[in-house]
Amino acid sequence: MEQTAKTLSYESKKQDKVYTLEQTNGLKIFNIPIVWFLIFSAITLVSLYTGNLPGGMIGSLLVMIVLGELFGWVGDRTPIVKTFLGGGAIIAIFGSAFMVYAGLLPETVTTSITDFMKTGGFLNFYIAALITGSILGMNSKVLIKVGLRYFLPIFGAVAGAIVIAGLFGSLVGFSLQEAILVITMPIMGGGMGAGAVPMSQIYSELLGNEPSYYISMLVPALALGNVFAIILASILDIIGKKIPSLTGNGQLMKGFKYEKTEQKYDIGKMGAGLLAALTFFTVGTLLGSFIPLHPYAIMIVLVALAKITNIIPPTVLDGASQWYQFVASNWTFALLFGIGVAYTDLNTVIEALTLQYILTVFGVVLGAVIGAAILGKLVGFYPIESAITAGLCMANMGGTGDVAVLSASKRMELMPFAQISSRLGGALILLLAGLIIPLL
Repeated sequence: MEQTAKTLSYESKKQDKVYTLEQTNGLKIFNIPIVWFLIFSAITLVSLYTGNLPGGMIGSLLVMIVLGELFGWVGDRTPIVKTFLGGGAIIAIFGSAFMVYAGLLPETVTTSITDFMKTGGFLNFYIAALITGSILGMNSKVLIKVGLRYFLPIFGAVAGAIVIAGLFGSLVGFSLQEAILVITMPIMGGGMGAGAVPMSQIYSELLGNEPSYYISMLVPALALGNVFAIILASILDIIGKKIPSLTGNGQLMKGFKYEKTEQKYDIGKMGAGLLAALTFFTVGTLLGSFIPLHPYAIMIVLVALAKITNIIPPTVLDGASQWYQFVASNWTFALLFGIGVAYTDLNTVIEALTLQYILTVFGVVLGAVIGAAILGKLVGFYPIESAITAGLCMANMGGTGDVAVLSASKRMELMPFAQISSRLGGALILLLAGLIIPLL
């Protein structure tokens, strides 16, 4: 009996020690006890600064996950930043951009991450998963009814941006031509590759000068507009919490709810979802070689048609939804860190920081929000979700901005509509630019 009592006492003390350790490790980053995350971080940083970081995907993704999650964790817990500035999303982006700007990130690592994001296709890989999984996981009735109405709030965003930017610009001394062509159009143009670059070609052909001349004019507006879009996304999320009637909490349209069924995660199904995402993106790229639309736009149409016609097996539908949730849950901060390294130039942002320029850029983004919210409400959308997707996702930096805006507003499930805004809306802006330039 005495021996049994001693044994029970020992086991009890052992359990107490385990419980105390679990309490100590209750704080987690990336679902890992903070002590272990710091150990992984120390290994990463030692490898990074001693020049022993593995090349290619392994080293790049390791740095992006570790530092991205760390910045995101800090941003989501920092007063004011977490409430008004987008929290972890904006810290992950601009924290990494500052590391590049200040020379804190070795040049070889900066190059490796940039290659991984751009030529390595990690951004496309991420967005392909989000588009495929979010659309295939939607209620098909919602998809049909929303899709037919979505372009009206996009037009509202463009009209609102032009009107407010013209008004603000005239008040601070910009001409109508400067306010619309140099500031409004690039901000609303669908990002860098699909917006500012082709827009510079249009400007060059119609106004003279080299495309590089116009790129240097367009990029500051694009970068600063993206900052305001992230900030306003966070503010809209706060407004939605204060005034619940304005938001569907991630649902775009009134009267419909997405089907959210509890499902057990299946590794095999997730593999099928990964294959579906890669295949749909490949088909979009293939068709984009002879159809004058961005592969994302074509992909959205294809995935939507596949969902509406119900030709995809349930296993693949479930797998695509599960794969999308895995990617969004585990790689968002890593991606945002990569966006800061590869796509965010702090020099460009800093050079644009004159008061007149800032006010006019803010007018563009604010106008997009107001126009999209008003016309969105007219067609039955929740104003806040309409303002975020048709407004802010028109006014950000395309695919990279979509991820940041939806992350800041905590509405990643709206990615399909964000991509419609960035890609099809961006194509609309290029068309408008060609029509407006001769008039101005």
